[in-house]
Amino acid sequence: MSETLTPATSANGQPVSLRDALGSRPSPRPVVHGKFFSRDGGSLLICGVTYGTFSPQPDGAEYPSPATVRADFAAMAASGVNSVRTYTAPPRWLLDEAHAHGLLVMVGLPWEQHITFLDDRRRAADIRRRLRSAVRSLAGHPALLSFAIGNEVPASVVRWHGRKAVERFLRSLYEVAKAEDPAALVTYVNFPTTEYLELPFLDFSCFNVYLESPEALDSYIARLQTLAGDKPLVLAEVGLDSRRHGEAKQASTLSWQIGKAFAAGCAGTFVFAWTDQWHRGGFDVGDWDFGLTTRDRRPKPALAAVRRAFQDPLAVRGRRWPRISVVICTYNGSRTLAETVDRVCRLDYPDFEVIVVNDGSTDQSAEIAARFDVRLISVANGGLSRARNTGAETATGEIVAFIDDDAYPDEHWLHYLAVAYLEHPNYAGVGGPNLPPSGDGRIAQAVANAPGGPLHVLITDRDAEHVPGCNSSYRRDRFLAAGGFDPAFRVAGDDVDFCWRLLDRGWSIGFHPAAVVWHHRRNSVSAYWKQQRGYGKAEALLERKHPHRYNLLGHVAWRGSVYGPGIWRALAWKPPCVYHGAWNAAPFQRLYRPAGGVLGQYVLAPEWCFVLAFLALVSVLATDWPRLWVSWPLLALALLLSAAHVLAGTARSRFPEARSLAGKAFLYGLTQTAAAQVIGAGNATGTAQAVAAATALPPTLTARAITQAAVVMQQKEERAR
Repeated sequence: MSETLTPATSANGQPVSLRDALGSRPSPRPVVHGKFFSRDGGSLLICGVTYGTFSPQPDGAEYPSPATVRADFAAMAASGVNSVRTYTAPPRWLLDEAHAHGLLVMVGLPWEQHITFLDDRRRAADIRRRLRSAVRSLAGHPALLSFAIGNEVPASVVRWHGRKAVERFLRSLYEVAKAEDPAALVTYVNFPTTEYLELPFLDFSCFNVYLESPEALDSYIARLQTLAGDKPLVLAEVGLDSRRHGEAKQASTLSWQIGKAFAAGCAGTFVFAWTDQWHRGGFDVGDWDFGLTTRDRRPKPALAAVRRAFQDPLAVRGRRWPRISVVICTYNGSRTLAETVDRVCRLDYPDFEVIVVNDGSTDQSAEIAARFDVRLISVANGGLSRARNTGAETATGEIVAFIDDDAYPDEHWLHYLAVAYLEHPNYAGVGGPNLPPSGDGRIAQAVANAPGGPLHVLITDRDAEHVPGCNSSYRRDRFLAAGGFDPAFRVAGDDVDFCWRLLDRGWSIGFHPAAVVWHHRRNSVSAYWKQQRGYGKAEALLERKHPHRYNLLGHVAWRGSVYGPGIWRALAWKPPCVYHGAWNAAPFQRLYRPAGGVLGQYVLAPEWCFVLAFLALVSVLATDWPRLWVSWPLLALALLLSAAHVLAGTARSRFPEARSLAGKAFLYGLTQTAAAQVIGAGNATGTAQAVAAATALPPTLTARAITQAAVVMQQKEERAR
């Protein structure tokens, strides 16, 4: 299974080193692109195996001879492997060999993580020094996938030092690695026993997971995807011991483990290990056989199973994929429509159609859509809900997927939506995350971090209470049976209303974290203001139609949790706690956050702005009426609470173009305050319009009639504009 490499030669016929030859044809390094990796403009799924650790050679080398490595890498490449994970920093020649065979390397950077490494400052400093040296020796190599700054710090050590101390130390290692190789991807390999470590600074999330039940693995990957958020998730180790379970069982288990990982939206999977040859703690391990090959490199049945799984990681072949109709509704969306339609038409899916509904646009939207291979339907302007219903009624697919005209999908968007329907027949609808693309400017970044955006609400790691309309799909028969979107919602709120109506019918809505859509946020203050004002009016309509889903203050009471950037997270007075289990032995240790108190929740409400304004006014009056001096400490306390909320939100937000903490805090505080005010104003406006319209109607007015009255007011306002 080895191959012979012809030595490279220079122009004068003299042999040159492999490293010099590689330098003449550099390859672009992988980058993170949403929930996946990208290389040279194309998507990259990591199909990997682990390599090592090995017995030291007579000369002290930690890796086999170059001839053995060359033969191993050739066999890996022939088996569909594109990435290798090492546990120690390899010599540079090994990366040269990997590059020659088209392999990427995730380089592990080991240190003494199984002891109390933070008890001695000199030891911690020495770890940083050694890590810096290792990164420097390999920096810039084109075969680098990433650096792993650690692997499975034991739960007992984390508990001894404290969760926060370990998180800070890992962040310092990340910064050391980035300082030496800024373009490198950097991660830490975690495991279920310390899943509570919060490491948002990492470029992608990595976990070692050994579960021998398909249902358990599927469930736990969904959990890990929730923890990973909008970053890629890589399973850094999966596998099974053939010595205890047999080679046939190992092969079948690896087949479904890899299939489950990629179907659940993982950006990559590493099989442990390439060979049974394994050295640990100064000794050769002889009673574990996790390898795809034996110690003398004889292939096991597992190697063929892994080859088949890696050749078709998305399991496209051999399945009946449902036909999907993609509906794009546009109203004067010419600025971004071409990008949307072009990316949708180039989706990687075997059976789909594209329908563009032109909702009475007065710009060039219809002409732009006509340039593509789509079904173009032009109707009089009737609002977003009516346009979406028109698209669904004319669709020929079993599934109808909706995307906005200012968004574009990941190339495998439909694949992951279809996987959710195939694996969960009870789902009436499925959605996914919508991420802000980079390069839209600072205002768009601020809006992406502001509340009031299109966010998903999850009841469990896989079941949703709400999926935004810009990335949603539904079984067509159930969509029509439920009556489609309510035309009363012309601008926003139709997706919330429809999701609630589906749930009220006893149906379920799914969420797939890999069904990604890139959604441009508003890139001007006026556009953001107009959007949030529309959201506020839609909120008023929703409250009238679904009063049981709102509290006494008129705020929606979600059953699930809201996920995404810009969420309003209440200040909690109690710190989060970790469930460690008896004797710190729980295999899955999780972080539990206490709910915010009443005051912490109220700080997030739009009404808080009025409280601040009232206290400020009374404080001004106190200069002439001393008896009102009590307002001064109350105003100071209120401002401190607001500042604490802004700082807490700043720590969670991401503003790539705002480098300083002060700049981030300003942008975050500005967008939070503006959103609260405009949503509150829009809600009040919508309510006032509905009530004003209702005064001319009979006393027996129903909630539905109030909603219709508000719609009439909206239509009059739009015609006036």
